[in-house]
Amino acid sequence: MEKAILGLDIGGTSIKGGVLINGHLEDIRTIPTPAKETQEFILETIAIFIESYLHHDISGIGIGIPGLVDVENGIVLGLANIPAFQHVELAKFLKVRIGKPVFINNDANCFALGVHKFGVGKSYKNLVGITLGTGVGGGIVINGHLYSGVNSAAGEWCSAPYLESNFENYCSGKFFHYQYDTKPKTLAKKALAGDPEALKAFDEFGHHLGELMKHILYALAPEAIVLGGSIRKTYPLFKEAMHKSLSTFGYPTVLENLKILLSELDETAIHGAVALVDFEQETVNS
Repeated sequence: MEKAILGLDIGGTSIKGGVLINGHLEDIRTIPTPAKETQEFILETIAIFIESYLHHDISGIGIGIPGLVDVENGIVLGLANIPAFQHVELAKFLKVRIGKPVFINNDANCFALGVHKFGVGKSYKNLVGITLGTGVGGGIVINGHLYSGVNSAAGEWCSAPYLESNFENYCSGKFFHYQYDTKPKTLAKKALAGDPEALKAFDEFGHHLGELMKHILYALAPEAIVLGGSIRKTYPLFKEAMHKSLSTFGYPTVLENLKILLSELDETAIHGAVALVDFEQETVNS
């Protein structure tokens, strides 16, 4: 049988999995996350879910989580919206239980690696991936390699101070919730119908995202910034305001060479987790 890589995206609401075989994701499934249960119950749920995939010839398991990770030791230091999942030796538990190599990283880091390996970022050695969803996440690829930093915390611009709070409150779904008391998808429908307030909301969002991108450019000057997450689908609504904000960046030649791309991958989280296995195995073998 063709060797398969299993990718898992573990979030506060759901656990999603899929296997990469011959370059294609197959057998994609989702189960609810038992977020309010004990650590032992959650670990058992993850293990049983993985075991359901073992009819494939799994060569390795990659896992993306929305939190910080001790990457070297595979320890989940904290998982958003799952109170019991703090300082969990997840890789050790799964290696003993499943008997396969396990690699874990922050989900935004996985996203950046995934678009570099499988998506629109293939042509770029230096890129930043930004996930625009309930929160905002960032991942960094430098010279073709994922840069995770200490405890996978590189690219955590979400917590960087901005205006009255931080970038996450202005560059994610939280902006629409806090400022307009509604969801981005609802506002997008109104904006497409020409609603002035909805159009104003996306202009403001684009401005804030442009400010975030300027911070990224000053620090890293990547060749490309790739946008992912559900809010990327509203790109036409905030594109103009975003570029207007970016136009004030201090180094025009850097801006001229920057490519802003939208991820085309349907299952970015799973692609990223799968890419993590490839990346880590290449690193071990190099």
